[in-house]
Amino acid sequence: MKIYFKNNKPFIEGVCLDDIINSYSTPFYIYSQKGITETYNKLIENLNSEIFFSVKANSNQAILKLLKSCGAGADVVSAGELERALAAGFNSEKIIFEGVGKSKNDIQYAINNNIRLINIESINELILVNSIGYSLSKKINIGIRLNPDIDGKTLDKISTGKKTDKFGINIIQLNEIITLIKSCENINLKGISCHIGSQIHDLSTFKDVFQKMKKIANSLSGEGLNIEYVDLGGGFGVNYEKDSDDLDLKELGVLVHSTYNDTPYKISFEPGRFLVARSGILMTKILTTKENGGINFLITDAGMHTLIRPSMYGAIHRVQAINNLNTKTIIYTIAGPICESSDILVKNINLPKQEINNYLAILDVGAYGAVMAS
Repeated sequence: MKIYFKNNKPFIEGVCLDDIINSYSTPFYIYSQKGITETYNKLIENLNSEIFFSVKANSNQAILKLLKSCGAGADVVSAGELERALAAGFNSEKIIFEGVGKSKNDIQYAINNNIRLINIESINELILVNSIGYSLSKKINIGIRLNPDIDGKTLDKISTGKKTDKFGINIIQLNEIITLIKSCENINLKGISCHIGSQIHDLSTFKDVFQKMKKIANSLSGEGLNIEYVDLGGGFGVNYEKDSDDLDLKELGVLVHSTYNDTPYKISFEPGRFLVARSGILMTKILTTKENGGINFLITDAGMHTLIRPSMYGAIHRVQAINNLNTKTIIYTIAGPICESSDILVKNINLPKQEINNYLAILDVGAYGAVMAS
């Protein structure tokens, strides 16, 4: 989302930011409808595949309704997210349910709402879904989420595709899974999926994933199992330290179609961060300024309770000053009000000299911002 100035007043998409600040108490999040729709259209244009928005990235109801209107499906990981997706108007046939820890109630809720697929993440879960299907006298459409043992070369805290990660079924158990599926009368295998982590920028990593998933799909089809869908996950990288250098969607699209152009599978992706990260800003007010140990602190009303990414992941977000845009600049550390030393939003950032009650915009917070706030 771009903030621009007109007559020394900040604007977003033609709306004066001062008007919003005067109407709502900080801290608060603002999202760009234009940014989200443009990013979704770029994904469709380049990947030519189904897109299921990963609701865990941002479950704001207005954003869910917007993406539904664009044509996206929903990828959910809890019954709560499924309820929000249904309330936003998503057709149940365009919802898939992932999640490494689904409860029996979660699974029953998904079944009762006739969603497209429940993606199974363990052998025990497969057995549970089959038993629930038996008790309901229903055949349940499922996918198998596989752990391909591919390192996404990302932060350990957001890695999901290595064999030591908790997600998915290890591919070395594939023969056991095939035998079990063939013996289960109340499940209907429709597809496979994987997701190896977030913030992936290396196309060669995606190439490894695509080829391995194709090989597995062909192997399952060769065993007489009907594989209709191949979901290749998400994880498309966003460069938070710049406003460019995100993953090249055009090259990714070429890679997808060169891998799968000779197959019958319906390809899908489930991006979250890539769709919404750039389209959100967090507005915060400076409560006080102080100097401790040679560090110039700006203490703001936003903190780790509002945006946890910096303290949890060491994430770096760009910050834009909204007022007092004089020529003198100072190197600041921006800290929140929480009684914890880890409550730091940004360190060593060069900004125009700031005063109490000035406002700052923290950029690119559309993903894993408000949804993780407390």
